[in-house]
Amino acid sequence: QVQLVESVGGLVQPGGSLRLSCVDSGRTFSTYAMGWFRQAPGKEREFVAAINWSGRRTYYADSVKGRFTISMDNAKKAVYLQMNSLKSEDTAIYSCAASARRPDGSNSEAQYDSWGQGTQVTVSS
Repeated sequence: QVQLVESVGGLVQPGGSLRLSCVDSGRTFSTYAMGWFRQAPGKEREFVAAINWSGRRTYYADSVKGRFTISMDNAKKAVYLQMNSLKSEDTAIYSCAASARRPDGSNSEAQYDSWGQGTQVTVSS
């Protein structure tokens, strides 16, 4: 069973950086794809980034490509989201998720089985 716990987000100035982490306190982490999604106030949850079970393939939303990097450490059962050049429109609740049914990764939240509790990221001066 996968149990995901995200790090605390925070308040960052525009142009700043922040790294989110998500640790699985359960089992079989290495056979899952991992993803990050976000939900801004008044908007639907949207895909941000995903990484396949081996960590060799990554996917990004166009809105974050070139600014965000997803990575994985299977030994620590952790997935990270490094966010650079943050913009006000990146403000949202960020959630990590695990997918057993699509170990190669997916940008569809319907493919993810387990979710973290979410963490607030606010980009503001």
